[in-house]
Amino acid sequence: MKPIVCVSSEGNDTKIVVLSKEKDGIKIRKTFSMIMSGGHEFNDPMASQSDSQSLKGMDADFNLEGIEEGAGKLASVDKNDVSFAANYFGTEELKKAEFISVVTDPVVNHHIFTGHINTNKQKTINAIIGDIAKQKNITVTPDTIDYIQIDENTLHSVFLREDNSSVNFINSWAAHNGKKYYKIASIKNSETALAHYVTKTNKFFDDDYTLIINTGHESSKLIFLKGNKLIHIGSSLEIGTHNIHTYDVYFSKILLEMENGNIPRLDNVLLAGEDKSENLVLSFYGTFPEANVTELKFNDVDITSLSEEQQENLSAFAFPIAAGIEFIEEKGSKHSGINFLPKYIVENQKMIQFGWHSMVVLPLLFAATFFFTFEILDNSKQIAEQKNEINRLKLLKAQNELIISEMDQLSAKISRFDETQAILDSATAGTEVWGNMLTGVSDFMERRRNFWISGLETNIDRTVSIKGYALNRNVLTEFADVNNSSLLNTISYEPLRDEKTYSYSLKFNLINSGAPRNEP
Repeated sequence: MKPIVCVSSEGNDTKIVVLSKEKDGIKIRKTFSMIMSGGHEFNDPMASQSDSQSLKGMDADFNLEGIEEGAGKLASVDKNDVSFAANYFGTEELKKAEFISVVTDPVVNHHIFTGHINTNKQKTINAIIGDIAKQKNITVTPDTIDYIQIDENTLHSVFLREDNSSVNFINSWAAHNGKKYYKIASIKNSETALAHYVTKTNKFFDDDYTLIINTGHESSKLIFLKGNKLIHIGSSLEIGTHNIHTYDVYFSKILLEMENGNIPRLDNVLLAGEDKSENLVLSFYGTFPEANVTELKFNDVDITSLSEEQQENLSAFAFPIAAGIEFIEEKGSKHSGINFLPKYIVENQKMIQFGWHSMVVLPLLFAATFFFTFEILDNSKQIAEQKNEINRLKLLKAQNELIISEMDQLSAKISRFDETQAILDSATAGTEVWGNMLTGVSDFMERRRNFWISGLETNIDRTVSIKGYALNRNVLTEFADVNNSSLLNTISYEPLRDEKTYSYSLKFNLINSGAPRNEP
């Protein structure tokens, strides 16, 4: 059987329980509880009246006009709250799960019907809707109401009266995990489900009056039984664990509700919810000394998957656990409890949502589908041809780029050849100048025999510096006159061994070589 995820929201207190049907019974896989960061206040027009009636004729005159105005409209849920809860549950374990929205007041309201009970359920529901409209001036749709039979002449009906925060939470949870929706199989009532579980697992005397009290974070719920039958569901006590300062107010409200429901005494008290402390137990014994006060236990379910702390606090999840167990029993045709699923939820969970107007345009939809399919196929063919042309042009471009690259290499080689030729030409010209200069100097030295060169170096300004020695000063002057491109810089007397010699330095201008002789 698919896992069952029960989500119960009471004000800001959200509780989630995952159950599954195993071969040897029902197993509770996980429990989760949190106080949500944002709540939605509800202006209850019946704040001073009871939300339900006793089965002994207690009838309240109240008006819930506009109950349909909020149908299908879901208030927003804080994304941080959804993310916090989603991180506790793996997406794999939720893939095939069915979700149950577990609701209590002010989301639902109760109505006792004592008219003719028809064997046709739909006719009975229509009769109850008519009775509600007559007595309370409330319009209820058939998809938001269901009932259970108390005895041969009495039905206890439950109907939606405002926005369902647990359904909203489930839808936001699905969106957080990238799903369009999670399958919501049913909406179940907390009180009737818990009453059924207690009567199934406990045997009371026919004249025993039993109180099941579920203490929440913000409020407490009162359920009264006589024997093994539900007789009264009290209005919510606006007292919970976060604001309970004294049990005196607590018990005064319980006594007032007992008076409203014609409950003369309490023989048994079952504690569920957040508070099962010793102080609460002792306070009950002080107020109802003859009552047997015990904590609600779930001994018939497998809780081995839970931690020790979760097992100890299991009664805090009484509402979602009882609703899940009742749903599993209904699947096995063992019981029929409160079940309703509004049309807006059913429509939201359809894969394809069609209205009457959609059927009108359905032929146009098929025609448009054929047309666009033909266009897509034609365009796909053109796209394929264009892709082939693009690939051909890309190949041609690559070949052209290769040819251009080779041409660039040849152009570079030609350019370098021109540069080399210019250098060679320049070197050739320079070699001729050097040759002429050295030839002239060599001829002069051969004729004079008293003039020689000890050093020769080139300068940046394309001149040549010559250093050497001469045995006669006049020969240096004569050399400068013969070579019109030379400039005698220094002459100094520098005896060499026993000879009278002169050292000199002069500059030889290669560019001006061959110019007219220097004039004095």
